[in-house]
Amino acid sequence: MIAAGLLGVAVLPAQVLAVGKCERLVATGSPDAPPYVWRDPQNPRHLIGANVDLLQQMAGELGLKVEVLYAGKRSEAQDEVRSGRMDMLVDAPMALANLTVVDYIHPALLQNEYLVWTRHDSSLVYEGLADLHQHQGAISEKARLTPEFATFTKDQLKLVSTQNLTQAFQKLLLGQVDYVLAGRYAGMAMVQTLGMATDLVARGVPLDRPGLYLALSHNSACNDAWLRGQLAKKLTELPPSGVSQAVLQRNVERWKAQLQQPLDAPKQ
Repeated sequence: MIAAGLLGVAVLPAQVLAVGKCERLVATGSPDAPPYVWRDPQNPRHLIGANVDLLQQMAGELGLKVEVLYAGKRSEAQDEVRSGRMDMLVDAPMALANLTVVDYIHPALLQNEYLVWTRHDSSLVYEGLADLHQHQGAISEKARLTPEFATFTKDQLKLVSTQNLTQAFQKLLLGQVDYVLAGRYAGMAMVQTLGMATDLVARGVPLDRPGLYLALSHNSACNDAWLRGQLAKKLTELPPSGVSQAVLQRNVERWKAQLQQPLDAPKQ
């Protein structure tokens, strides 16, 4: 009987033994960064989005249960993870100052590509950043650029900040600005939903590609070498598999459908 018991332990999947103390991971992130992460209008206690879907897929393959919860605005979500009350951020930008409180899992889960959007009939000659210096642009205050590019835009570009992407695109359509800096997928969903797809266009190559990382709290009981290594392995396998792009596109459509709901329907 003892031998049989030992044999039973021996044939358990390695992932079950390795997970050990971490059977459930509680994650959080930005409540307002679609299609990557946003608050579920049907279940406001939870977050949804491409980052959430990809994390849940990887965790499932590792035999780990994950719940991605709303923890308030972005700064509040970060505080929850720093303290260890929640284990992980699903969309953490790389910041050297945070290396003392979280471990970033490399490579990035996804990258948010920022493009220049103009009107189709714009006379703006755009081949590179230098062409923007003398023109008025707009950017949503919710945009999250890399620190280096954020400094460049502040010092070198004339940008007006708007409350959200909708306002930025409306300014562009009305001719109040010459261009908008916006993410590829958020911009794509927004212009289509607002009926501006024939009026506005994304131009050129991405100017900025901030990575959206999984970040494990130093105070999380789940933060161990095995989990970090397994997640890094899964993240490395994602890009060539094509799964990331499929999940992103699915969540673009998901967000577009949400934006097109009647005004009295639940919203983020």
